[in-house]
Amino acid sequence: MSPPLTLEQYLAQVWDDDRPRELIAGVPTPMPPESWRNAQISTRLLLELARFVAPNQLSHKDVELAVSGYRAQTRIPDLMVLSPQLAAVLQGQSRAIIVQDMPPPLLVVEVVLPGKENADRDYRYKRSEYAARCIAEYWIVDPQREQITVLQWVDGFYEAMVRSGTDALTSAVIPDFDLTVAQILNP
Repeated sequence: MSPPLTLEQYLAQVWDDDRPRELIAGVPTPMPPESWRNAQISTRLLLELARFVAPNQLSHKDVELAVSGYRAQTRIPDLMVLSPQLAAVLQGQSRAIIVQDMPPPLLVVEVVLPGKENADRDYRYKRSEYAARCIAEYWIVDPQREQITVLQWVDGFYEAMVRSGTDALTSAVIPDFDLTVAQILNP
């Protein structure tokens, strides 16, 4: 088994395929394949968020985010809303990655895949990783549970609000966002 990679070593790697990878505890890890429903949900959210945010402030599974961990780690969120400052910083980069010395995204959205391992990753591990980056809002969209958990950064901790059915999804980052959970989960 190869020794764990540093972030710099990981970024220098060239892969033989196009499969997206995250760096987990120094190990390049292929991401699980997306379900059709999850892809439709994330696309619907992207289109809705584009009503409120400039296109260069939106990332749809195409920007890596360096997060804290036991060893070097990156994530590729389903969606991110970037601040204008962060979008400007990324503009001149040769690789689309948000490293530790850059401002954090304003909002990260993850759509949970079926299975305990996937739920643990989104509800537990990513929650603590995104909190360590002080990301203002983290949405956990869970088609299996038919709910969306909105985590808002308040005084150094995430406060969670669980929404379902006809509950409106409210956001401090996107104050005019006006969809219900049912509209998001049933694109």
